[in-house]
Order: sequence, then structure tokens, then C-alpha cells
Amino acid sequence: MRSHDASLIVLAVCAAMAVLYWAQEAFIPIVLSILISYALEPVVRWLVALRLPRAAASALVVITLTGGLVGSGYLLADDAAAIVADLPRAAAQLRGAIPRSLGQKGAIEQVQRAAEELQRTAEEATGTAGPPRGVQRVRVETPPINIREYIMWGSANALAFSGQALLVVFFVFFLLASGDLFKRKLARLPGWSAERRGVAMKILSDINTQIERFLIVHVTASAVVGVATWIALRLIGLEQAGLWGIAAGVLNSIPYFGPVIVSAGAAVVAFLQFGTLGMALLVAGTALAITSLEGWLLMPVLTSRVVRINEVAIFVALIVWSFIWGVWGTVLAVPMLVVIKACCDHIDRLKPVGELLGK
Repeated sequence: MRSHDASLIVLAVCAAMAVLYWAQEAFIPIVLSILISYALEPVVRWLVALRLPRAAASALVVITLTGGLVGSGYLLADDAAAIVADLPRAAAQLRGAIPRSLGQKGAIEQVQRAAEELQRTAEEATGTAGPPRGVQRVRVETPPINIREYIMWGSANALAFSGQALLVVFFVFFLLASGDLFKRKLARLPGWSAERRGVAMKILSDINTQIERFLIVHVTASAVVGVATWIALRLIGLEQAGLWGIAAGVLNSIPYFGPVIVSAGAAVVAFLQFGTLGMALLVAGTALAITSLEGWLLMPVLTSRVVRINEVAIFVALIVWSFIWGVWGTVLAVPMLVVIKACCDHIDRLKPVGELLGK
């Protein structure tokens, strides 16, 4: 590849990243809807095979999924509210549980005192040790947290999220109801040669197959993690074990970081309930062990025949997509990487990239 072509590719990639970052509010619901439709497509096909019209099957699947999510959220709302309400008490207990004999406070005070001495020495050396004569030094204090501002900000974000969720629901329905409409239109697209149409159809078919299998595998693995976490935490005696089981299953879709978030949150709740750091570590270790076993044993077996992407590429994709789309980027990073690899595997000039991403 010539240096001129490489420069154009780099510029094109940078421009694409800028557009994706700038228009993330439009792209995220579209990508999320497409992925959800891929995951629900096997159920719709099964209902269509039972002589149910495709539009009715799509509506039934979407309504069932939406109703299940809303019902689950309603049932778990009290548990979530109880956890949030107990966070101040958990912080107070944690401060009391840390032994003062560790000398951490003395070390921090020594560092602060050394910083003050260095600052005073620097002021004396530069002749700015104090204010001019007759001028009193004024200290500006940062105002306390504006709770009303945070509430307004959270309410606005909740309304925006609800609006986008509603758009996703309708978009998923239309995608499922349309079936392979866009695939048929692409096959009849004028101006394309038969070879280009064949390559495009292979890319779409490969993307459909890999994404569908990938999502089925991840949904299955997340369900196993959620049920196992719920059972284990319930046996330990942790309250709201069902809520943490659902959180473990949902956040399991975020590689590396999702299990850490669940383990840390469960540790805080366990410390609040049991009052000892040992029980908090036991709960966190149990949740982390379940997700680790899933990541080391279950997922490699399930994904070995679906997609073959190396771990370095996945980690880089997490960094890049989280920079572009934030939290949603961490969720959508791996599916987007699967799509990119499928495209690269069928385009001759991009096959080296596909080889770089693969195992």
C-alpha cells in the first residue's frame, strides 16, 4: 500500500470517528436497534414458521420483551431505592471499620504539611509570601453541592433516555417486520456489477450470521451468570440477591469492566448488611469468581465456532468505542468489531486488517 493511500485511510478513519462522536445521539439508537433485532430474529422466524404473519410475530416479540423489561424494573425498583438510600450509612460504617492504627491519616497529614512548607518556601523565594500591606487576603470557598441542579440534570437525562428507548422499540419492530427487505433491495441496486453485488451479499450474510450467533451466545452466557450469581449470593445471605443477579447478567455484556462494577457494588451492599470487611470480600470474590469462570471456560467454548477475534483487538475496541460513545461504546464495542472484521474478511484490500483482528 502506498503512503498516499495510507494517509487517505487514516484521514477517513479520523473523519468517521469525528462524525460518530458528534452524532452519537443518532447513531447509538440505530446500532442498538439493529443488534436487538438480530438477537430477536430467530424467535420471529420461529413464530413465522408457525403460520403467524411476520408483522404480528414482530409485534408480539417486541411487546413481550418490552413488557418483561418494564415489569422487571418495576419489581426491582424498591430494592434499588433501598440500596441507594443506604449508601450514606455504608460510607459511615466503612470509615469506622478502617482501623486508625494503620497510620494512614498521619501519613496524609505529613504529605499535606510538606506541601504547605514547599508552597511557603516558593512564595518567599519569589517575593510573594504575603499580600501587600493594608490588604487582607480573601479565601474563596467553593459553594456546596447544588442538589437541585443535579436533580434537574438527572430528570432531563431520564426523559431523554425514555424518548430514545421508545424510538429503539419502534425501530426494532420495523426492522423485524421488514425482514430481509434491505438485502433484496441491495441485490437489485442499479449501477453495481454482479461481482460487487455478490461481495455485498456475502458481507451481509456473514454479518447476519456472526452477529446473530454472537448475541445468542452472549445472552445465554449472561443468563447463566445472572442465575449463578443470584443463587450464590442468596446462599451467602445477601439481601437483594435477585437485583445483583440481574445486574451481573446485564453488565456481563461489558468485557473486563462489567464484572468489576458488579463486584464492587455487591461488596458495598454486603458490608452495609453484615458490617464486616470479610463478608464484603467474600461477596465480591464470589461474584467475580462466577464471571471469571464464565469468561475463561464457558465463553471460549461457546464463541470458538462463532467469531475468532483476539483479546488485544477487543481491548483496543473497548478503549476506542468508549471514547467515542461513552458507556454505550463499551456495550457495543465487540459487536461493532465483529461487523468490521466481517467486512474486512470479504474485501481484498482489507483482508490484512481482518487477519490482524483475528486470532
